[in-house]
Amino acid sequence: MGEKSAENAGPDRANGPDRSENSDPPVVCVPAAVPGSGTLDRLVDTARDYARQATAENTSLAYKADWAHFNSWCRRRGADPLPPSPDLIGLYIANCAAPDDNAPALSVSTIERRLSGLAWHCQQRGFLLDRKNRHIATVLAGIRRKHARPPVQKEAVLAADIVAMTATLGYDLRGLRDRAILLIGYAGGLRRSEIVSLDLHKDDTPDSGGWVDIVEGGALLTLNAKTGWREVEIGRGSGEATCPVHALEQWLHFAKIDFGPLFRRIARDNKRALGARLSDKHVARLIKQTVLAAGLRPDLPEKERLALYSGHSLRAGLASSAEVDERYIQKHLGHASAEMTRRYQRRRDRFRVNLTKAAGL
Repeated sequence: MGEKSAENAGPDRANGPDRSENSDPPVVCVPAAVPGSGTLDRLVDTARDYARQATAENTSLAYKADWAHFNSWCRRRGADPLPPSPDLIGLYIANCAAPDDNAPALSVSTIERRLSGLAWHCQQRGFLLDRKNRHIATVLAGIRRKHARPPVQKEAVLAADIVAMTATLGYDLRGLRDRAILLIGYAGGLRRSEIVSLDLHKDDTPDSGGWVDIVEGGALLTLNAKTGWREVEIGRGSGEATCPVHALEQWLHFAKIDFGPLFRRIARDNKRALGARLSDKHVARLIKQTVLAAGLRPDLPEKERLALYSGHSLRAGLASSAEVDERYIQKHLGHASAEMTRRYQRRRDRFRVNLTKAAGL
């Protein structure tokens, strides 16, 4: 898989909400009634940096795209997006579900996400968008009733699958890195963003999402994850070929990594690791590439096979393959409820508890 080589303006005083559709709203500014100073201006930069961290990067990008789409939709119809009108929002989501042009209809989950994005942007601009308003809630309820479908789940990568996938990788520097990514991601039940956000040590980089401690029994990952901080224990495997901790040690040794991002880009000559952190998109591409190379699901055309697997396939694979009590899987994945964990278990024993017989039938 080819890779490209790796390699703020000062604060503005704002007197009111920023209605610009293409710029991020000034979440924090010096109050108009307070005289400006160098100290306060520097605090504005600091506060804005913290405010940007309030939502994950991918969520922020999605919300920005949602707001841009709504602004464009309003402009084409001669409407003002601000202040938010519940009637206008109701018309907008109805058009998303049943477009009046050749655009594809959006799924219910995407429409709900768009509403979240619009509500967030309105709030940042000093306005309130009440999603429970009857004009919005009633239209959304009708969209759900008519268009809602069961969630499409990605295929889980099971134990035999991950062994076959890692067997397609070489033992050069890129192969060592990608093998460690797959095995650590699988054994840790990690999201792809969690995999690439790891550093070797605590506080190695400002954008760190966690770090790893390698000990005799395995590797302890401390993650600043989607649901908050959590620890993930990855024990050593039964053999070196499939041991995630051994794979990680091999990668760190030959890549000569002793500081900074755990998984990083590699030079074009495949002989040295660069300093730049990998993108989470690399994990998704790697899974699809090795799924094809390993010949998984040969009953499907290549396009369908590629669509069937994603970064979540590793996380679902662990939940489906680990033969342990459900509560251990729930803790490992960092789920708040057992119901969420069950969504990841693709082949759990659904009829182990038979209430029909228990009720006397």
